[in-house]
Amino acid sequence: MTTPPSPESRPVRLAVVDDDPLVRAGLALMLGGSDGIDLVGEGADGTEVAALVARAHPDVLLMDIRMPGMDGLTATEELRRRPGAPEVIVLTTFHADEQVLRAIRAGAAGFVLKDTPPAQIVEAVLRVAAGEPVLSPAVTRRLMARAVGGPADDRRSREARARERYAELGEREQEVAAGVGRGGSNAEIAAALHLSVATVKAHVSRILARLELNNRVQIALLVHDAGLLREDEDGAGDGRLR
Repeated sequence: MTTPPSPESRPVRLAVVDDDPLVRAGLALMLGGSDGIDLVGEGADGTEVAALVARAHPDVLLMDIRMPGMDGLTATEELRRRPGAPEVIVLTTFHADEQVLRAIRAGAAGFVLKDTPPAQIVEAVLRVAAGEPVLSPAVTRRLMARAVGGPADDRRSREARARERYAELGEREQEVAAGVGRGGSNAEIAAALHLSVATVKAHVSRILARLELNNRVQIALLVHDAGLLREDEDGAGDGRLR
């Protein structure tokens, strides 16, 4: 995982990748003059991402999903497999389609709609640089619902794989992961489990490292893939394997 710079130490280094020159120009004009953000590069296609990152060293990449040549999904998957990769925010015109879900599974830290107000895009960039995924609880729920869908055989296979990975966690880590899966903040999880916020943060960091995940949204996807919160409907679910 990339360790983001503190907003107080230096501006967040941002690069934009979009095949529409008008969109790039608009984003550059909007974001380049924002406090706390330094626009360090632009690209027009997923094939340019590797060279752009090597040249400009961005902390965050704002990347369109639909591009000719190499699309933003493939570029995100390739980029996030590399050590020290920048965080990725995907640009889309849809709230929660299959492509957004694939981007999150690939390691994107979140997404913003292309018609999002400028101030909210700036906030999203700053949040991601600070290590916070950009997904509202409502959007997370929609993504989770889509994540657990599909043919029965696929769901069973995905659940078995997810449970195998989940079993690598200790009991308390499983409880914290379940809290993340429910969309809880560190403070909410801490209150529910009678832990300090610092302890929850430490557990989240260990979960990410142990399972080789990129962010909290991927933890939530794993929890839902494993089917470990279905018991919540009966009021007995705690997210632990039995």
